Amino acid sequence: MMKNVYSVGQVNTYIKNMFAQDFMMQRISVKGEVSNCKYHSSGHIYFTLKDAVGTIGAIMFAGNRRGLAFPMKEGDKVIVTGSIEVYERDGKYQLYAREIALDGAGNLYLKFEALKRELEEMGMFAPEYKKPIPKYIRRLGIVTAPTGAAVQDIRNIARRRNPYVQLILYPALVQGDGAANSIINGIHALDALGVDVIVVGRGGGSIEDLWAFNEEEVARAIFECETPVISAVGHETDTTIADYVADMRAPTPSAAAELAVFDYQAALERQQRLQTQMERCLRQRAQNAYLRLREYQTRLRYLSPELKLRERRKLAADLEEKLSGRMEQILKGKRHELALLSGRLEGMSPVKKLSQGFSYVADESGHAVTDASAVSVGQQLTVHLLKGRLQAEVTEVETDE
Repeated sequence: MMKNVYSVGQVNTYIKNMFAQDFMMQRISVKGEVSNCKYHSSGHIYFTLKDAVGTIGAIMFAGNRRGLAFPMKEGDKVIVTGSIEVYERDGKYQLYAREIALDGAGNLYLKFEALKRELEEMGMFAPEYKKPIPKYIRRLGIVTAPTGAAVQDIRNIARRRNPYVQLILYPALVQGDGAANSIINGIHALDALGVDVIVVGRGGGSIEDLWAFNEEEVARAIFECETPVISAVGHETDTTIADYVADMRAPTPSAAAELAVFDYQAALERQQRLQTQMERCLRQRAQNAYLRLREYQTRLRYLSPELKLRERRKLAADLEEKLSGRMEQILKGKRHELALLSGRLEGMSPVKKLSQGFSYVADESGHAVTDASAVSVGQQLTVHLLKGRLQAEVTEVETDE
């Protein structure tokens, strides 16, 4: 009986066809550590994947290089997606890579950086789109897990700073399947409710644990939210896409409460200080206004026509008083002079003389007779007395010769 004898080429071709007809081999993902990594001048990359059990040769042709988003190097833990085929000439099978991604956290980091660049180019991180956080709020919305440490920290800080602020919790999934949709629903619900500020966050964890806050849908929900959003994801060293797109980033949930809720006691003390300062300022301004008023009153009195009129009246009164005094003095002098003249006149008065027994003698013509030689014997004379007259006839004339 003749045995079938095959050439080396036939065997290699047969095995190649077996691999080609195996669906799994045409779309397979293999993870391992990169070794013997060589970048050829043609653009091809030759490398070996290994693990604790074995190795497999691999190649990425230059035409598939867009499937590699990072500079692959020795020691990288990667997941290679492609097909396993037989190279007929050497009779060896190898992995033909179409996509290469870092395994685990490394791959997530690349996705994070890629999304970060994309959203940044779209302007979603731009400062001009950041809404200001109100200084004084009445209602605080919280999107986080209802049983985690984050909500307890926020509640404790908020109660300590201002017990009058209303806290509204939307209990959301913050990790695992459905977490992104749960966070988005919470943002939409609290935004529609009309709270003053929304805090979105959770406690710390690995990049896998925090990945829901790196989803593009969550970033868009935060960006499109009408209510200001504070991102408070993980610890201070943790950074997510939500931190970049939010209106404000808090390093921790506790810090978010500090930023969102104003210190009621401090605000009250500040109000009292401002009130005291305002009262002091008002008193000072009132005092200054009073002093200016007094100054204006003094200047007005000095420049007032009434003052000048009063001064003129006083001057007129003084002049009138002086005039009255002068007139009185003159009158007194005149009265004295009159009294003297009156006395002299009285001394020379015929009536006075008559009252003393003297008489007034007049001739027929009424002329006074003062010289005896001016009359003759038998002449009729009239003798005027103090009371009455006498008719007399001259019987004898005597002269002083």
